[in-house]
Amino acid sequence: MRILTVGDIVGENGLDKLKQILPKLKEEKKIDFIIVNAENTAGGMGLTLKTWNELLKLDINCFTMGNHTWAKKDIFSFIDHPKLIRPANYSKGVVGKGYHIYKCKEKNIAVINLIGRTDMNVLSENPFTVAEEIIQRIQNQVDIIIVDFHAEATAEKIAMKHFLDGKVTVLVGTHTHVQTADEEITQKGTGYITDLGMTGPENSVIGMDVEASVKRFVTSLPERYKLAEGNTIFNGCVFEINDEKCRTEGVERLLIR
Repeated sequence: MRILTVGDIVGENGLDKLKQILPKLKEEKKIDFIIVNAENTAGGMGLTLKTWNELLKLDINCFTMGNHTWAKKDIFSFIDHPKLIRPANYSKGVVGKGYHIYKCKEKNIAVINLIGRTDMNVLSENPFTVAEEIIQRIQNQVDIIIVDFHAEATAEKIAMKHFLDGKVTVLVGTHTHVQTADEEITQKGTGYITDLGMTGPENSVIGMDVEASVKRFVTSLPERYKLAEGNTIFNGCVFEINDEKCRTEGVERLLIR
């Protein structure tokens, strides 16, 4: 089985890039299952009903979120859609679900979404203990477990890699919008990358307009962010999973301009 994980969609131009790339990529790479981080699709922050409906037109199995899950009030009208999950370590009782089990090629695939606690400015439960609790709950029901860890600190993501090594099939990091070059298969067979990167404007500051972003740093004054324009990039990773052992056998990092 071949699983495609796509880095944070940034803005409507990132969505356009996804529409352009995905059909051909799925065919060329023989992709069976697709996961996309969609938390920044609407104007660079959150999801609207309009952008959500556009995403649903694409052949994507699961959408993960992050710290901008609640940025647009529209999301409360579709938060329970089976293709959409939000961080599982949000406070108990929050609407939506933190994981879901999907069927693909006679395999049960669990996708878990987590959010980090280092420099995220989000009050959340411990992602390590929440991950462990979910895995213990579902491990006898699923063949493959994939985790999207939406976190700022590389150290927190790498620590999660060691914590979940051999317990999950794939662990990918999202959030920084900067693709890391450390894709690997661990000794226990977990596919890993610290950050998938982003699908959005290339000449930007992590997707945002350069001038506005630089001004914030130079002046230390608030400056409204706006989406960058121009050429876009596509970031992601393809993980090849052994159909018998359900362990990762190959990892291919993608950067498409």
